[in-house]
Amino acid sequence: MPNQANKFTMNRRQAIMAMAAAAGCALAPGFNSLAAETWEPSHDEDAFLDDLERQACLFFWEQASPVTGQVLDRARNDLGGARDPRRMASIAATGFGLSALCIADRRGYLPHDQVVERVKTTLDWHLNKFPQVHGFFYHFSDIESGARWRDVELSSIDTSLLLCGVLTAREYFDDKTIQSLAQQIYERVDWPWMLNGGKTFSMGWKPESGFLKSRWEHFCELMMIYLLAIGSPTHPVPPDTWNNFTRPVIHYKGFSFIGGDDPIFTHQYSQAWFDFRDKRDAYANYFQNSVTATRAHKAFCLAHPEWFNEDYWGVSASDYQGGYTAWGGPPAQGPLDGTVVPCAAAGSLPFLPADCLHVLRAMRSKWGKQAWGRYGFVDAFHPAANWYDTDVLGIDQGISVLMAENLRSGLVWNTFMRNPESVTAMQRAGFHGKGLQK
Repeated sequence: MPNQANKFTMNRRQAIMAMAAAAGCALAPGFNSLAAETWEPSHDEDAFLDDLERQACLFFWEQASPVTGQVLDRARNDLGGARDPRRMASIAATGFGLSALCIADRRGYLPHDQVVERVKTTLDWHLNKFPQVHGFFYHFSDIESGARWRDVELSSIDTSLLLCGVLTAREYFDDKTIQSLAQQIYERVDWPWMLNGGKTFSMGWKPESGFLKSRWEHFCELMMIYLLAIGSPTHPVPPDTWNNFTRPVIHYKGFSFIGGDDPIFTHQYSQAWFDFRDKRDAYANYFQNSVTATRAHKAFCLAHPEWFNEDYWGVSASDYQGGYTAWGGPPAQGPLDGTVVPCAAAGSLPFLPADCLHVLRAMRSKWGKQAWGRYGFVDAFHPAANWYDTDVLGIDQGISVLMAENLRSGLVWNTFMRNPESVTAMQRAGFHGKGLQK
């Protein structure tokens, strides 16, 4: 078997950067605003979601270090509870994991006292022992030592994903130690430094070469970076920074929505924590925008009947037979070959509940023996090629479990939005609507 740690070290943003150069069209306020349908779960649907969440939460418990709290970037789905011997941890996966531990505690999947201790350990490590520069963390690290993994960048987006988990834990747990540690981690981040004198955030920094040339300058998962920075109580950026990234409009088969030349996960990540329902700024209702983007993505998949159908669709950045890639559509991106990626639908569960639940349940029913393991779905699979990934990825398990819980109870949204900085940031950025009254 090839060395998986070497085979899949390309990160999600590196894969997308190669396709994302053409994202600069003018802002446009008009696009379809199709609402997600009212969803009432059946007993079987709720049971499926409970299985998905329980098993994903198990990943974040078993594939994390009890010493550092860091979560592996990926792990095999057939280990029977043992930790994968690979050592590359992901700060983004750790951020999803902190939120998943809140879900596991609320649902009773894991013992409360053990969850609290793991959260304390994680926060203490990241505040006091984990290498950081201006409050930002390296994208990947050694799971036990915290040492920078090879030459990876200090990452603005992955630090933001970690911070979303940190702030979720701060509001969820009624524990003064957790709250203090979390607050210090957030307040340490020097957001203006990551602007590097520009109007948009750099994607990262390396000690050998300085700031990356690529910037967060067109709509994608970037909303969390800007809102966390605008809401910072210690090192904020000006509120009008929110206006500095472009919002291109995609048109596909009668659907129009703000988006870039990026996979569907870019419509999901910020919305796992920030609650955009019943709110809008000068440009959009971003929740409805993601509803439309999900509808368009399904239509794009079904426009390829040689690969996809109602019981088999959804593609997002993921593993495939050739390694790791950023792919999907519309427009078509990457080496599409008929591989399906379960987190594409799972991450859109609140946007299109009936459709996403249907395809996820159908895929488990038909291919569960090959495609479903200890932690739920494998990252990707291609039955026609008799290929089933052996791994799960922390970020893909993370978006799946958070959005499943948001659909069921709104727990992550409601908890995260109790952070006063979250509300302040949206107000400063010009949002108005439910929960944002001054």
